[in-house]
Amino acid sequence: MENWDHEVDTLVVGSGNGALTAAITAHDHQGGNVLIIEKADTIGGTSAISGGGIWIPNSHYAKAAGAKDNAEEAKKYLRSTIAEDLVSDELIDAYLQAGPDMLKFLADSSRCEYISLAMYPDYYAKNDGAREGHRSLEPKPMARNKIKAWRHLNESHQMMYAGPISFTQREAHDLMTEAPLAPFMFVKLMLTHFLDFGWKKVKTKRARRITCGAAGVGRLLWSVEDRDIPLWRNAGLSDLVKDDAGRVIGVKIEKDGKPMAVRVNKGVILACGGFEHNDALRDAHLPKPSSSKFSAGVASNTGDGIIAAQNIGAKLDKMNHAWWVTTWSVPGEKRPRLSVIEKSLPGSLVVNGQGKRFANESENYMAFQHDLFRTHSETSPNDPAFMVFDRTYRSENLVGPLMKFKQRPDKALPKRFFTPEFLVIGDTIEELAEKAGIDADSLKSTISNFNEYAKTGKDEEFQRGDAAYDRYYGKDKYKPNPCLGAIEKPPFYAIRSNPGDFGTGGGMVINTNGQVLAEDGAPIDGLYACGNCTAALLPTYPGPGSTLGPAMAFGYLAGKHVS
Repeated sequence: MENWDHEVDTLVVGSGNGALTAAITAHDHQGGNVLIIEKADTIGGTSAISGGGIWIPNSHYAKAAGAKDNAEEAKKYLRSTIAEDLVSDELIDAYLQAGPDMLKFLADSSRCEYISLAMYPDYYAKNDGAREGHRSLEPKPMARNKIKAWRHLNESHQMMYAGPISFTQREAHDLMTEAPLAPFMFVKLMLTHFLDFGWKKVKTKRARRITCGAAGVGRLLWSVEDRDIPLWRNAGLSDLVKDDAGRVIGVKIEKDGKPMAVRVNKGVILACGGFEHNDALRDAHLPKPSSSKFSAGVASNTGDGIIAAQNIGAKLDKMNHAWWVTTWSVPGEKRPRLSVIEKSLPGSLVVNGQGKRFANESENYMAFQHDLFRTHSETSPNDPAFMVFDRTYRSENLVGPLMKFKQRPDKALPKRFFTPEFLVIGDTIEELAEKAGIDADSLKSTISNFNEYAKTGKDEEFQRGDAAYDRYYGKDKYKPNPCLGAIEKPPFYAIRSNPGDFGTGGGMVINTNGQVLAEDGAPIDGLYACGNCTAALLPTYPGPGSTLGPAMAFGYLAGKHVS
């Protein structure tokens, strides 16, 4: 190909954590002039709307906090959760080395700062090598106007907000579990926002402070801007271009609706997300029941990088994999809400249409939905499922857009909420069941049994509350089991829970340098990838941040190798 419209040394496709880490690393390691392209009009992809956590054992942040950990224990834990035929020792070793190195590099040379989470346990806490904290980190909050392009940054997910205020993971945990100082923290955040008169002149609905995924991407974007690395929005990948020797030498893109060819001298790094909003690929690869309409991933994730790489001979794997989580479809909201915290709190349970529980509601969200799939059948379908709770729970907890009862009583809820597709309320269990389409006798029996478990502290069916992760969202005032609370006080509520996801985990196979491999196992010269467009490195989701951690680590490795 001879007619190029633009030329760079390193091209990064995508603008999430992995992409921006790769761009910064390439820039600082003699990667020449770097260009980032983003398909959407907004920046950050699913990374920005996520919780922002990264699972990286043995970081310098954890060591500074006094954590006792090492790579050997982390590997023992990973090998206990991930079969060797799924992920090789070489990739795991590369990750466990690169993760801490990447964090130290960013801490020393960029605006990125993270906080080690002391109380957030590994998801399979009973396995060998597991830890009850300090392997997951979250980004330090920041002021959004530190970024020149802040108006184009994707917002954190709705579940991390209360009105204009966003919370860190730690703040959200303390608020939802009624930690002693949580009310004072909430009031302080609200007062800080409402007294920020200078920010009010900007006329935005959100506070100046950003947290979670938005802060993670925000700090990386701030660092990109420090380096004057250009980022083109509305510039989606169409094709990869190879020379006669099989090396990737450029890309075809569509920028602002017009075709364009970009020559790339050193390498292309694909970090452009999964295929959660590509119905054809979902139908071909993902299990049922699942649907793009229940996905909380960004709408621009349609597998463009995966398709382009496959077209030039890249090997794909784990295409049946996604990052599963039940979601709520709230009328009037543009994307589904993740159902992570609410189902784990005491005083609620999840049933299918037969009125039966099918899993431990307090287990990690990936495991919960795997149980949903495993027990789903034509005779006992788990789609739809319903989170059932009572007035006590409604009064105590921030229940998504319902908020707490005092903040937003039932009569103040929008009429559009009252649909079997989202929310039903009944003065009796029988009325609730009829409105939701749940078997009434079975639901009554399930709740009766559940209330008995709350009294004894032992969930005889699914052992809710036995594992350390179960108790992360438990409340100490509920005894003898902090995860179990009776459902007794009318009215009763049911929110429809759908089999959703926040991205897919199948795609290109890469090596320890982040190079994309061909079908014969050889690296495709000039092509790299990281994140959700690659075959998942941590497919069992062993801890909080199991997607962003590998994305950043292999973005770092790719950025170094391309240089």
